[in-house]
Amino acid sequence: MPSSAASDYIGRFAPSPTGPLHAGSLVAALASWLDAQAHGGQWLVRIEDVDTPRCVPGATELILQQLAQCGLHSDGPVLRQSERSGHYQAALNALIAQGLAYPCGCSRKDIEATQSQQPARHTAAVYPGTCRPSPYGPGLQGKATRAWRLNIQTVREQKGLPAMTEWHDAQLGQQQQNVAQEVGDFVLLRADGLWAYQLAVVVDDALQGITHVVRGADLCDNTARQMLLQQALGLPTPQYRHTPLVLAADGEKLSKQNGAQALDLSHPLSALNAAAAHLGLSAQSGTVQQALANWTAQWSTH
Repeated sequence: MPSSAASDYIGRFAPSPTGPLHAGSLVAALASWLDAQAHGGQWLVRIEDVDTPRCVPGATELILQQLAQCGLHSDGPVLRQSERSGHYQAALNALIAQGLAYPCGCSRKDIEATQSQQPARHTAAVYPGTCRPSPYGPGLQGKATRAWRLNIQTVREQKGLPAMTEWHDAQLGQQQQNVAQEVGDFVLLRADGLWAYQLAVVVDDALQGITHVVRGADLCDNTARQMLLQQALGLPTPQYRHTPLVLAADGEKLSKQNGAQALDLSHPLSALNAAAAHLGLSAQSGTVQQALANWTAQWSTH
């Protein structure tokens, strides 16, 4: 049902310009757009190009062109993370000033050497807190600073938070994660000098006034970390909805990394119908605008 405070809804679609949109990207874009439309809200596009080595020249312009072909237009200026380093630095400075972030001198090899078993596929090793400051001396122990991490233990103590971070996902239901045990103190500023995804996303969601985040289920695991950062920085927590993933033939998430093909938009409605079907919506004919209007009505009762 539409929100009683419809104008307060601000959603976003935040692709990384590592290549053109593929079928999975369009599902996420359509779901976030429909949720904003169904609530009478705004839908913003943010280009998450903070990981510059992975970005492909011209991909941003291509993505925006693909969205336009599908009738999906941002309701405000398109924000680019690569232009926002000052905002991320200010957030890190605030965390450092509160004693909530600390320098880390560990390499990935150092961290992996502390693990009793190999991490699961597609997951990073849990950071054991090697460089976390303690009352007994400096955490770096003479090592040079490589990265900056969030001190989860101190965040919990200062903010009075439980060990388990819990939230209700509009698609997946009740969720929880013990970030300290399952992830460890996570990186805010990377060893290569680039801003970590978690910090950039939290800062931008807050500064853009994002109230609802609709994205693929592969990003659900990031939610607890982002909630901890929001609480550490005194920022509001949006409502989250994680939509089903489009899978490749091998059962893995369809992605640019595993060879997902760029969207064929010679017939935009065909691509949109495929995305809508994945979201449990009925096939439409007519124009793209008519289809989007009909799907918006369906989404409102979805």
